[in-house]
Amino acid sequence: MPSDLAAGNNSRYRLVTTAAGDTLLQLTGSFTLTSLDRSFPTVTKELAKLASQSDASSLHWDLTDISQLDYAGAVMLWRIWGEQRPAHLLLRPEQERMFLRLEKSVSLPEQPRRILFLPISMLGKQLLRFLDHLTGMITLSGQIVLDLFFLMTHPGRIPAREISANLYRTGAQALGITAVVGFLIGIVLSYLTSEQLHMFGADIYIVNILGMSIIRELGPMLAAILVAGRSGSAMTAQLGVMRVTEELDALTVMGIPHSMRLVLPKIIGLGIALPLIVLWTSAIALLGGLVAAELQIGLSIHYALTALPDTVPIANLWLGLGKGMVCGMTIALIACHFGLRIKPNTESLGEGTTNSVVTSITAVILIDAIFAVAFSNIGIRIAS
Repeated sequence: MPSDLAAGNNSRYRLVTTAAGDTLLQLTGSFTLTSLDRSFPTVTKELAKLASQSDASSLHWDLTDISQLDYAGAVMLWRIWGEQRPAHLLLRPEQERMFLRLEKSVSLPEQPRRILFLPISMLGKQLLRFLDHLTGMITLSGQIVLDLFFLMTHPGRIPAREISANLYRTGAQALGITAVVGFLIGIVLSYLTSEQLHMFGADIYIVNILGMSIIRELGPMLAAILVAGRSGSAMTAQLGVMRVTEELDALTVMGIPHSMRLVLPKIIGLGIALPLIVLWTSAIALLGGLVAAELQIGLSIHYALTALPDTVPIANLWLGLGKGMVCGMTIALIACHFGLRIKPNTESLGEGTTNSVVTSITAVILIDAIFAVAFSNIGIRIAS
């Protein structure tokens, strides 16, 4: 005898005992999200109860009488079955295709990997990220070298306007902030050193300290750090916005290489601009230091300017300018690398700009340390 059980307004199921003595669960009606509506939890609970009470090997499921079945109903039955087909199942062809898709979409849960020592794991991830970025920057540098060789053989393709625009944005527009900061740094340095030298009657050596420290170290370092925070972040943000607005994709479709039109002009422009900014910053910082020295200990500015060429060899100036050129090209390369890696979303734009500035400042300090070690015996002479 079949046993009819109501399960919602438009969905029904019934238990039938076959001639072989097996239990057949026939589903009829509509098993869709709309038809089940509020009875969805009740139907799920009752079918799961029937499936658990019956022997899984002897329970037969018959879905051929279902008038409508959507993915909501199919997922409900799939979960009742324990995400696997029952041993005995009757389906129509369209229902067969639906459950085949569900079988393909099922993925086994990944076994959690045991982390024996979390700091080592984090260090390994950071090392892999560093190697990935280093590989990307080396690749970009190689492409820039190839572009330079191409432009040497095709002078008409040199992006002169882009280079000039970057030279103006990174050089001329940065003179104000570098002058203010350089002047204040010179005042602070002069005030601190002049007080100590005046105690020992060595006031004239303030020229040596200001000249060597500013021209050789502080001027290039100060200018490079300011440019990394100002111009480096602007370059990364510019390329990032072009990625977000799909301008980079448009350039690719038009056959315009990113490295030649976007990266190379920035590297050349900043490589030319930063040595000039270093010269400007060092001059303003020296001026601020000498003004503070005259007000603090009465050291004549005329005497200081006259004695400066004798106390600071010219090699220090060339060393500072060379350091500025290397730092400028490195800052532009890092900024473009991170800019081209930005994904088309605002969160990646902010993260990429921050990483660009931090990496650029770290690279500037590293370059300064390398120059200090490699040229430690060049241009150092104390006047007697």
